[in-house]
Amino acid sequence: MNDYLVMACYAALGAASAGLLGWPAVVLLRRRSLSLSLFTVALVTAASLTASTIAVAQAMLLDRHDYAVVTIILGMGCVVSLIVAAFLSRQVVSGSRALALAARTVGSDEGFTAPAAPLNSELSALSTELQATSARLAESRQRERALEHSRRELIAWISHDLRTPLAGLRAMAEALEDGVADDPARYHSRMRTEVDRLTGMVDDLFELSRIQAGALTLSLSRVSVYDLVGDAIAGAYPLARERGVHLVGGHVAPAPVEVDSREITRVLGNLLINAIRSTPADGTVAVAARQNEREVVVSVTDGCGGIDEQDLARVFETGWRGGSARTPRAPWGGTVQGGAVQHHGDTGAGLGLAIVRGIVEAHAGRASVRNVHGGCCFEIALPAGI
Repeated sequence: MNDYLVMACYAALGAASAGLLGWPAVVLLRRRSLSLSLFTVALVTAASLTASTIAVAQAMLLDRHDYAVVTIILGMGCVVSLIVAAFLSRQVVSGSRALALAARTVGSDEGFTAPAAPLNSELSALSTELQATSARLAESRQRERALEHSRRELIAWISHDLRTPLAGLRAMAEALEDGVADDPARYHSRMRTEVDRLTGMVDDLFELSRIQAGALTLSLSRVSVYDLVGDAIAGAYPLARERGVHLVGGHVAPAPVEVDSREITRVLGNLLINAIRSTPADGTVAVAARQNEREVVVSVTDGCGGIDEQDLARVFETGWRGGSARTPRAPWGGTVQGGAVQHHGDTGAGLGLAIVRGIVEAHAGRASVRNVHGGCCFEIALPAGI
């Protein structure tokens, strides 16, 4: 047992000596090529094994023949191990360089292109993460382009629609100044109407800016969707009567929801105003509400004749107008300010539906639209009250 202990001490001393001599080299090379670092580690390991074996062999006082045999075996083993280490380190460096070249394609229009050469598990995992990151960047860039396009459409829409009431106000003001207005009271009433339209546009712009900036403050409370729908119908009823549209709300479940009642009333009123203005005289606008497991779905169905399928996905976009670019007539009024969507081939869009989606999503809900027989159905899903 003592002999074994002595040999272990000799082996430890030899290995420690080689390790201490090789450690500075490992430290100095830690910022250099990975291939050189791996090869240095293998070299220090081989040197430690050789030094410990030679120290034990000398302690055992082997004869020249046995000592030469041990030395030859150690030399061959070290040579083979260093060759394998050099080959493996070269593979790692080759994979790293291929991945570095592939990383340059992250965020490009073509997307991330993974290296064709096989990679080890760590580099393969890194390649997968780079691919996922590239996909997220592409999605983010697409959203940014869509927002920029929407912003440009909004600016074009605002500049176009501001021109009409401002030109009318200027013409009426000049007529009043020149004393050529045959009925000044009617001119004053008309000017008040145009000012109200402009005020509605400014209010909607401010509301939309708060929504997009994430500054919309909600005062959540538990209310019945039956009461919310009732308030919205009451506000929209005068417009429905004026246009000869039947307003039906008989299928509304008294389900509780956790919402800001003022904002959701605005949403429902906006949908009702749009539906009434899109439905021909003697048509019907129906409101319904049903409760699912975790949400309450409120729907507004009109008789507009339907929306083009390619336009459905863009209905809630800010400032978007499909079809012809004509300005929607009198899109502000009633209890809600917002642009009405003209579904009958004259698909204009203002801010109303964009505000609808923004408010609903601020409540962790969702807004959608689909075509139904004779018209379309707008739905908002709200979190159910517990």
